[in-house]
Amino acid sequence: MDSRTGKKIRLGRLLSPATGRSVVVAASHGVMSGPPAGLRTTAEMRSVFGELDAADGVMVTPGMLPLLEDFYVGRGRPAPVLHLDWKNHGRRIYTPGADGRSEGVLAQLATLEEVAAAGIDAVMTYLYIGQRDSRLERDEIERNARIVRDAAKAGIGVIIEPRSALESEGAEHLSTDVLSLYCRISADIGADLVKVVWNGSVDDFTPVVEGCPAPVLVAGGPGGDDALSTLRLAHDSIAAGAAGVMFGRRVFRAERPAAILEALRDIVHEGRSVEQAAARL
Repeated sequence: MDSRTGKKIRLGRLLSPATGRSVVVAASHGVMSGPPAGLRTTAEMRSVFGELDAADGVMVTPGMLPLLEDFYVGRGRPAPVLHLDWKNHGRRIYTPGADGRSEGVLAQLATLEEVAAAGIDAVMTYLYIGQRDSRLERDEIERNARIVRDAAKAGIGVIIEPRSALESEGAEHLSTDVLSLYCRISADIGADLVKVVWNGSVDDFTPVVEGCPAPVLVAGGPGGDDALSTLRLAHDSIAAGAAGVMFGRRVFRAERPAAILEALRDIVHEGRSVEQAAARL
């Protein structure tokens, strides 16, 4: 037997064998920024998760898993994805300060042996690059390479979300060139999937996908109030060659998360237009 078989089985639950695409819900924001609107309490979490059946995968933190484990149990359930990292980049409260901490630090929340024992299909880890302190970038490369190796031994899929440590300082840190650089680094480290922020247009994003050997999932970013903008982002992502979306607030803050998910599936898996998918809303 080979751990590659385990990874193939697990990724086959996350990526549709029929389309090679995926609609994943990211519900793990609390570990980085505190209680998020829509998932503030245990009752809210359980209520929202009751509407996420149509997702291909749903990402939670280690602490959320025991509270919501029944959601994943049974045939045809969404694949469990674990948010493997804590980070302090971009935090509004207690924003990291001087002495190198302004560029952020990260920590791993669980071992891959623990992840495998919990029945997780894939983990997501961040990869920050571009720090002024090159030692921080080196540490990030080494950390992610180790996670990829450990996950391969355990037969677990790895999603890397690369980011610029300086992206808050200007649009140039979200350029096509920057996204292409860090997505390719992620794939060449060994990511099975790469989650990446959207950079504004199909024309600007297509080269990012073309230069990344691993399937790309587009992050949702802020949102949730305008359902049509969520569907347009998903449609543009697929048009640019992405393998799907990994949306959080755009789903769990929506008035009807189940309807948004069905509409996203229409776009991602069925190739339908925004107008056709919007009929679900």
